[in-house]
Amino acid sequence: MGQKTHPYGLRVGITEPHKSRWYAPKALYGELLVEDYKIRAFIDKRLNRKPPFAAVAGVEIERTREELKVIISSARPGLVIGPKGAEVERLTEELQYMTGRKVGISIMEIKSPDLNATLAAEGVAEQLRKRVAFRRAVKMKCEQVMAAGAKGVWIVCSGRLGGAEMSRVLKMRLGALPLTTLQAQIDYGTAESFMSYGTIGVKCWIFKGFYQKQEEQGVPEAVGTRLKGRGRR
Repeated sequence: MGQKTHPYGLRVGITEPHKSRWYAPKALYGELLVEDYKIRAFIDKRLNRKPPFAAVAGVEIERTREELKVIISSARPGLVIGPKGAEVERLTEELQYMTGRKVGISIMEIKSPDLNATLAAEGVAEQLRKRVAFRRAVKMKCEQVMAAGAKGVWIVCSGRLGGAEMSRVLKMRLGALPLTTLQAQIDYGTAESFMSYGTIGVKCWIFKGFYQKQEEQGVPEAVGTRLKGRGRR
């Protein structure tokens, strides 16, 4: 058995905030949790899988008693908003109809798409769909991520690579990647490429640096960040 854990889940409450921020009594919790999943799946299908292909990398959800606030992180916010806000209004109406609640949508721009693990994995999957040689696609993406300022990157592709009879795994790693260090800011994302001969999965880890060093440079401290680890006695 592999001893792996999700890099984001490991850090929630320590250096990373929750992606769903709300409180519910026991009787309502399951219903709202499923609703969160459906909202994320709907936004991904609506904005990423068909036009406008808005490169949405994350959806955060906040709830009050009456209102539902959805924060969409996108590398192409203009495509999410649409001409004169038409696209975002349509999306708001669809979410209100789906949930039966008042919905407010905020859009955040991703300044460096190459440093976002979800978008990097989607980029590799898109290249594979276009029948680009898989080794070349992975190598190019790793180099782009490092050129954008990452400290380390690791991309894993798995499946019938190149249409081979047996599935195999390709791993490519550049730079440092301290996965077990809680102070390390590691972004993780996955994507799937549906080919005529089967599905190819892509995983991506990006190491952006340490939270402690960012705090020293004047960047606000993340939730629950410990500034100093225990030294050797």
